[in-house]
Amino acid sequence: MKLYIFASIAIVIVGTRTANAFLSSPSLKTTSSRNNNNNMPVLFATATQQQQQNSYYSAAGAPKVDMDIYNIPLTQSINEWSAVVQAESSMQEEGIFLKAKSKELFVDTLQYTIKREGGLGLLLTEIAGGRDDGVGITIIEEVLEDGNSAGVGIIPGDSLVSLSVTKTTNDGTMEVNEERIGVSTECLGYDSTIDAITSLPPPTSDEETVTVTVKRIRKQPKINITLQYPKYMEEEDVSLELFAGENLRRAMLTRGIKLNDKLAERFDSGGTGDCGSDGTCATCVVGVTRGKELLSPMSRQEEQILSSKPRWRMACKAVVGYGMQEGDMTLQVSPRQWE
Repeated sequence: MKLYIFASIAIVIVGTRTANAFLSSPSLKTTSSRNNNNNMPVLFATATQQQQQNSYYSAAGAPKVDMDIYNIPLTQSINEWSAVVQAESSMQEEGIFLKAKSKELFVDTLQYTIKREGGLGLLLTEIAGGRDDGVGITIIEEVLEDGNSAGVGIIPGDSLVSLSVTKTTNDGTMEVNEERIGVSTECLGYDSTIDAITSLPPPTSDEETVTVTVKRIRKQPKINITLQYPKYMEEEDVSLELFAGENLRRAMLTRGIKLNDKLAERFDSGGTGDCGSDGTCATCVVGVTRGKELLSPMSRQEEQILSSKPRWRMACKAVVGYGMQEGDMTLQVSPRQWE
């Protein structure tokens, strides 16, 4: 697979190209316009960056908050969309996938069911493309007020990544067959996106629906942590900013915080500093005086070990921002020395 960087406006289509009534009939009416804008996203980055961002979200568990509070405006998402070339692995197929350029953002995947008859009612904008192979980035510029997508949850700045419909056939007997037909539109330019969408079979009834999957850039929820040290250490409080989904112990080690944890010396010497996070030695415990609800729940083993210390947590077993929550925490390092 060849790698291209969209850095030159000579090979990039810039501007707004719109399409409405995508799925109402095989014929498609479109309008096009162009304007000059050199602020284009770099299309490719590394697969490691994408996997790292996704791991934050999954580690934080099911959201406990309305995730729409982390949405970003269209004007920002245009400049933040990028993509990554992913080699085939046991976890993912080979391909090109959307990502956010900034580490303070992540890409969320959402799915909606929308009525087909009358069209989706979306205006599309191509922000990277112009290649012979059809690769690019196309996002939603506007959700029309009177369209089928109005009010379902899709917002400007989202990027269509797949659409699927169920085709029902009857061979003349009592048996009805259903076949799911889908197309992938992730990391396609405008023309290729339209070609993929219009390759779906036309609707056969007024009630037929299409399942639309989009990707959306959202802000990483942040946790502001104040670390306090025992008085005898004569250390000033330290302020840290962590992302939801980070492991507390590893996050503190990577930011230079020394714990009462001999195994962390491996990290200081250039190693991983990883004890395996078995949660049995309790050398990385911290006292939580504020924001305990922002940590992942205790396992039964951790509860048993720390049953007499209700404000203590094993940093190796704790994930911050659990449930994709934001907030403030205060932690005491070496809590044994506080008593």
